[in-house]
Amino acid sequence: MHVDMLGWPDALDTVSHRPADTEAPMTSIQIFEPGLCCGTGICGVDVDQQLVTVSADIDWATSAGGSVRRFNLAQEPLAFAENETMRSFLHTVGQEGLPVTMVDGATVLTGRYPSRPELAKWAGLGAPAAEDRPSLLSAAQPAASADGCCGGGGESCC
Repeated sequence: MHVDMLGWPDALDTVSHRPADTEAPMTSIQIFEPGLCCGTGICGVDVDQQLVTVSADIDWATSAGGSVRRFNLAQEPLAFAENETMRSFLHTVGQEGLPVTMVDGATVLTGRYPSRPELAKWAGLGAPAAEDRPSLLSAAQPAASADGCCGGGGESCC
């Protein structure tokens, strides 16, 4: 039990529905992804901004104390095979329905990656501060032109 400077019980402890010295079990968030070239999909020359964003959001959630685990179909097929929900999902919907996000075993999102506010909510974290998301592509993309995506000669670099 926490006490204030005068020795009185902390108000948060007196309104809690559980003893002050116990902690709630940690929520487990699992993201089952389509086959990617590496564990995060942020590799090679053709980087998907969506993968950059979700990687940053997952890093944020784990650094804030959340439990988030990613499973890549190409690199961790056993995780899909051992999970009855994922086995059924892949049999019924197929890879096209990935990614799938599960919270404590319950499917909460399909077909897209979770946002930072969604991860915060499901992990029981405070609301994320408004901040710029990392973007590897915005600074690296050459200007498009009418002649081709990278400007000139009909040759495409994209």
